[in-house]
Amino acid sequence: MRSSRLSAVWRAVVPPVVFGVLLIAAWQAFVVGAQIKPFLLPAPSAIWQMIHQNPGLIWRASLVTGGNALVGLIAGALVAVVLAAVAAAVRVIDHLSAPIVAAIAVLPIVAVAPVLYTMFGAGSQLPRQIVAGIAAFAPVFLNTLRGLRQVRPIHRELMTAYAATPWQATRAVTLPGALPHLFSGVNVAASLAVISALVAEYFGGPQTGLGSLITSAAANSGYAAAWAYVVGAIIVGLVFYLATLGLERAVSRGRVA
Repeated sequence: MRSSRLSAVWRAVVPPVVFGVLLIAAWQAFVVGAQIKPFLLPAPSAIWQMIHQNPGLIWRASLVTGGNALVGLIAGALVAVVLAAVAAAVRVIDHLSAPIVAAIAVLPIVAVAPVLYTMFGAGSQLPRQIVAGIAAFAPVFLNTLRGLRQVRPIHRELMTAYAATPWQATRAVTLPGALPHLFSGVNVAASLAVISALVAEYFGGPQTGLGSLITSAAANSGYAAAWAYVVGAIIVGLVFYLATLGLERAVSRGRVA
């Protein structure tokens, strides 16, 4: 059993690592061989040098951006789950929520972020958290609502035969059946929250996040530094993705156990 698990981990980890190493090597060879200008595409060696020189700055900026994305993700997901449960239970709210959710899903960050900075002040992180929450809301709501709707009639009839209360039926049948859909939405929302929090930093607010540093470095011709901050943003996104994936697997194991 243990050897099979190690083999599965090996197959899952080694191929992408090898591909990544080969891709970076090809990138380095292309930039050096073709003498590409840094403002077009910096070499990986130059980017690594900037990462090596500024690990503390990248770490602090990653915490700021990741913290805003996390707050937005949690808040947006909680609101989405509650509203999805209400929409699944009340048909009128279900019909009313469809156009509202569609409108929220297409809200442009470039328009919303400046308005929020005007409302809450340029020194507040709240606008970025709200933007991340808005981005996380739609996929969690839609997937959760889809999961809540997919309870089989035979299961509902079984709960009725057992004289189960609505809460007991929800806890025993509806929510467990909706969990896979919920986590599918959360997996998508996690990446959207990071991207939205990052993009919102381009339009004002405290100059402490990765988006602000990318803008500042690019404006001052620090292209390798800008890419180093992009690497930080990629790592934040991967952490969010792996965290949500790990949470999903932990909950799945708990249900099986």
